[in-house]
Parts: sequence; C-alpha cells; structure tokens
Amino acid sequence: MVKNTTNLIGILITILVGSYFYSNFCCECSKVKKEVSAPTLKVTSHPFVFSDGDFAYSLNDNFNFNVSSSTILIPVSKELQDGIIELKAYLANNPERTINITGYYKGDEDNLSAFPNLGMARANAVKNYFVSQGIPSKEINSIGRRVDELVLKGSIYQGPLSYSFEKRMVYADESLKTLSQKIKDDMMVLHFNTAETSITLTNEQRQQFAAISRYLDKVEKATILVVGHTDDTGLKARNLKIGQNRADFAKSYLVENGISESRIKVISKGLEEPIAGNATEEGKAKNRRTTITIN
Repeated sequence: MVKNTTNLIGILITILVGSYFYSNFCCECSKVKKEVSAPTLKVTSHPFVFSDGDFAYSLNDNFNFNVSSSTILIPVSKELQDGIIELKAYLANNPERTINITGYYKGDEDNLSAFPNLGMARANAVKNYFVSQGIPSKEINSIGRRVDELVLKGSIYQGPLSYSFEKRMVYADESLKTLSQKIKDDMMVLHFNTAETSITLTNEQRQQFAAISRYLDKVEKATILVVGHTDDTGLKARNLKIGQNRADFAKSYLVENGISESRIKVISKGLEEPIAGNATEEGKAKNRRTTITIN
C-alpha cells in the first residue's frame, strides 16, 4: 500500500514538473514563433462609409480603380447601390447638406485624365455615377488627395475614396458671374501640329478644365462651346473639315472625362478667324487651335 502511494506521488510530481516547464518554456517558444511569423497586415481598401449626425451608413465595399485610371471598375455591387439609394434619400430630405467625395491617388501614378490630379478624376467619376442614380451634381463636391500609402491588390486600388458632409455652399449670382467671366477670360485653348488632332494637356489646361467642370456642376443649364480653328494651309473646305475633326476630338475628350455629351456644342471656323498672321510658322501654330469655353 505504501509503495503504491509512493509511486502515485511520484507520478503526480512528474506531471506537475512537466506542466511547469511546458508552461514557462515551450509555450513561450510557440508564442515567439507565432509573433515572428505573423505578417503585418495593411488596409487595402477604404469602405463605403459616411455619417452626418444621426445618419450613418457603412459597407465594407467601395468603387474600385485600376492603376493610373479614373474609370470605375464594374459591376458595382447591389449593396453599394443600396447605399447610394439611402444617400440620395438623405440629401433629398436635408437640402442644406452636401457630400464631399475625396478621391485618392499615389504620386507615381500616371494622370491620363483632364483633371489636375488622378484623385480628383476618380472623385468626379464617382460623382457622375451618383448623378446617374438621381443625385443632383450641385449636391456633390469632388476633391483629390495624394495618399502614397495606398496598397495595390493585383493591379487594382480598392476604394481609393472617402466621403464627408458639410453645409451646402449657396452660390450667389455674383459668385457665379465671377467664375463664368474667369472661364471666358482665361479660355481653354488646345494647340495642334499640322494636320494633327491629338493633344496632351498642360497643368494650366487641367486647372481650366476643373473650373469648367465645377461651373457645370453648379449651373445646370450651362453648356460648353468647342470651336475648331486652323491655319491657312490648303483649301478652305479641307481646313473646315480639319477644324471640325479637332473640335470633335476635344468633345470626345471632354465626354471621356465626365462631361455630358448633351452639354457640349461643337463647331468649326476653319481658317476664318485667325488670331495671328499666317505668314510665319509661329503665327500658323497659334492659329491651329481649338477653344473651349462656356455659353
């Protein structure tokens, strides 16, 4: 009996000692190994989230874009559509509020849009999507912000956007007149090489385009007038056609960048309205142009 008791005590002591060493050494090794091997996770998307007082909506989804692109990837989920419906109802019931869409971009992306930066172009694309769902453009502001911490998933940026509300800015008639006059005085002018109909926008032209887009958002009846011009090289009829081609190209470019086709009027003046003499190459270069302004 004593011998059995002694053996039992020995077994218990062995178990206790083994548990002590496992708890204080082996588990710690396991913890260290787990901590070292665990990857550092980065947020790869910004959710479709907005709140304003008692109103809030949150969805772990958003609009997505390819690298260096301002074109929304489709299809858009039903849940995202449902969120837009709720946003539309909220804005309709709160006419004093407006929503800001802030589009993000990285500094190493190529900006192929007409906007000053790719973030603003992405925000404008989402704005146009909201408008297609029945939210008036005057209730939406488009903003761009550089965020170099954006992380790619494959070749896609998931939800490089955020949303916020603010009190709606009431554009007084005088403010609109000032903006309108500025656009007309600082007319957007695109220059072409001989017989060419393609262009690359400068930073100044991108700023001009952003001003035109903003004006169209706030003045629902405003339209754009695109006029094609040429130098006097060749026949009048041929130049009229070249001017039309250049104006049509500019129109297509505007449509690609979110301007409604129905708000653009296109005409060609050909060689009829030079702004410089055609006796020199410098003068001809100035005459080969397309002007873009508002009506």
